[in-house]
Formats: sequence, structure tokens, C-alpha cells
Amino acid sequence: MAWNEPGGGNQHDPWSGGGRRGGGNNGGGGGNRGGNQGPPDLDEALKKFQDKLNSMLGGRGGKGGGGKGGGGKPRNTFALPGLLIIVALAIWAATGFYLVDQSERGVVLRFGKFQEVVNPGLHWNPPLIDDVRMVNVTRVRSLTQTQSMLTRDENIVEVEISAQYQVNNPRDFVLNVRDPQLSIENALDSALRHVVGGTDMIDILTSGREILGSSVASRLQSYQDSYGTGILLQTINIESTSAPAQVIDAFDDVIRAREDRQRTINQGMAYANAIIPEAQGQAQRLVEQGQGYRESVVAEARGQSNRFTALLSQYQNSPAIMRERLYLDAIAEIFGSTPKVLVDVADDSPLMYLPLDQMGRGGERTGDAERTGEEGELDPRVLERLRGSQPTGSTNGSGIRREGR
Repeated sequence: MAWNEPGGGNQHDPWSGGGRRGGGNNGGGGGNRGGNQGPPDLDEALKKFQDKLNSMLGGRGGKGGGGKGGGGKPRNTFALPGLLIIVALAIWAATGFYLVDQSERGVVLRFGKFQEVVNPGLHWNPPLIDDVRMVNVTRVRSLTQTQSMLTRDENIVEVEISAQYQVNNPRDFVLNVRDPQLSIENALDSALRHVVGGTDMIDILTSGREILGSSVASRLQSYQDSYGTGILLQTINIESTSAPAQVIDAFDDVIRAREDRQRTINQGMAYANAIIPEAQGQAQRLVEQGQGYRESVVAEARGQSNRFTALLSQYQNSPAIMRERLYLDAIAEIFGSTPKVLVDVADDSPLMYLPLDQMGRGGERTGDAERTGEEGELDPRVLERLRGSQPTGSTNGSGIRREGR
């Protein structure tokens, strides 16, 4: 017969006491299970927990509390709400822990009022009382705008600009401005229009782009500081500047002409840089030559002065000898630089004239004679006289002496 069949002799389940019948301390089929060595029954464990909970809350417990006249404790009406409150407080406290990342800062608001800025790490704040807003302070945010605006010379130009920025003050970024992204967009548009409106179009399209970017950056940062947005501007880049599509070809021609002008200026500067050092070198050479000539003249004058001083001392010692010496030196210098012919003949000898001075200088004036075709030739009358005056006998012992160079 099955163990749970009504009227059967086996009133024990298979897990209670290994199927022993009666005996011992049990006194019947089912009651106390003091000798049970099997695993506890789940229903029995749940029932025991309920009994303990009822006894803790002041209720009537277990089997001994049946009937109205039982001896159980009166129920405490505040015990269950207190337990629920304790559990709720535990859950509330557990939800107050939060982690701030390394790249973030936490802005703590207590009932909507600023309390503090927390650094990275694990923190706890009372939930529903404090509101913690995380702000990333290391991420570089970017913004790009393309606008058409009017320049100072009343022309329209299209400018594409980009800005990069970071959060510098988390408190101001969270509390002072409702929408920081929209605020910086409007501020960038205002700063760009202000700067472009004070600049000529040709400067914006050519060499003035760097100045335009720096001016917009300084003005935009001043706007952010005055608004108190807590934003720090990193860079401003002028991506492109162009004229309207209707006149873009004409402005391209102007830009090319300016580039040609600048290239010509650069070529001129290169030529000047090549010529000027050469001219400076020639000038320096002339200066050095003049200095050398001056030093040589001064040295020669000093040498002549020293020579004259030496001659003066010798002249003072022997005037007659020095006069003769100076005379001979002067005559030698004069005759040495002057062509001359000295002829010594006897009284009875015929006078013979030859252009000995020309013959003596024939070797020196060969080039001139070849150029003129006349120099170096003897006079025909002189040749005729020479032919008629040739002696038939032996010539006398007349000597002819010639001095020249």
C-alpha cells in the first residue's frame, strides 16, 4: 500500500525516518519526527519561519496557540511597519552609492541648490535629496558653422568656421546656462559677423584668414567668460572663405594676379639679394685698395724723408763731395731717360749724320712702325748723301760714341 494512501498503516513519507513504523518516541503515525535523519521538509521549514515571524511580531504561534484561550503574546501593530521601514531605509541607502569616472566631475545639488563638485572615485549621497550631474571635462567638443555675411566694403562672403572647446568649470557649465551648446553656437555666429563686418573682402579671401581666426577666437572667449558658461576655447579654424558663386571666377582672377605680383616681388628680392653682396664686396675691395695705396704713399714719403735726412747729415760732413755726387746722379737720371747721340769727329773729316737715335729705338718702336708704315724709314736725302760721301780708302781713326738707353 502506498505511504500516503488513506487508512494505510504507513503514514510516513519516504524521507522521514527511513520508513520506520511506530516505536520509540513517536507514539503513532506521524506527529513528532525527532528521530528523522533525512533532509528537512520545505513546507516544515517555511512553517517554522512563519511561526518565528509571528512570535516576533507578537502573534499566536504554532500548534500550541490554537483556540481563544491560548497563551500567545498579543500582536504588536507597529512591528511590521517598522520592519518595512528598516528594509526601505536599507534599500535607500544602498542606492546612494555612485562612481565618478576619471574623465568626469560630479556636480552635487541638494534640493536644487549647489552643494559641491566631487572628484573621480566612489561617493555616496542621500538619494532623492541630492542630485548628482556628471560632466565630462576632458572630451574636446567641436562645432562647425557655415554662414554668408557682409564685409566692410559691402560684399558678401561665405565663411566656414569650426571651433573646439572643453568644459573648464563644471559648476558654471551646469548651473549658469540652460543650453551651453546653443549658447556657444550663437556666440560664435555673433563674433564671426562682428569681425567679418570690420574686414575687407579681399583680406578675408587672401592673407587675412589667420588674423580673422585669431580675432574671432579672442572675441568668442570673452563672450564665454562674460556669460559664465564654464567653457574654455581650444582652437578656431577658418576652414574656407569664398565669394558668392556668381562672382567666383572674377575673384579667382584677382587672387591669381595677386599671386603673380607676389611672385614678381620675390624674384626681385632674390635678384637684389644676389647683387647687393657683390656690390658690397667690390666696394670693400676698393676701400682696401685705397687703404693700401695710402699706406704705400705714406711709406714712400717716409722713406724719402729718411733718405733726405741721411743725405743732409752726409752733406753737412762733406759738402763738396755731396754736391758732386748729387750732380752726377741728376745727370745720370736725365740722360738715362732722354734719347741722345754724341759724335766726335776730326777737323778734316767729313760730317756724317745718321738717325742713330731712331736706329737705337728701332727695336722698341717696331710695333709703332708697323702700325704707321712710315716710322723707321730713312730720309731719301740722307741716303743720297751717305752714298756720295763714302771714303775710298781706309777710314780715319775718328771715333763715334753713342749713348742711349
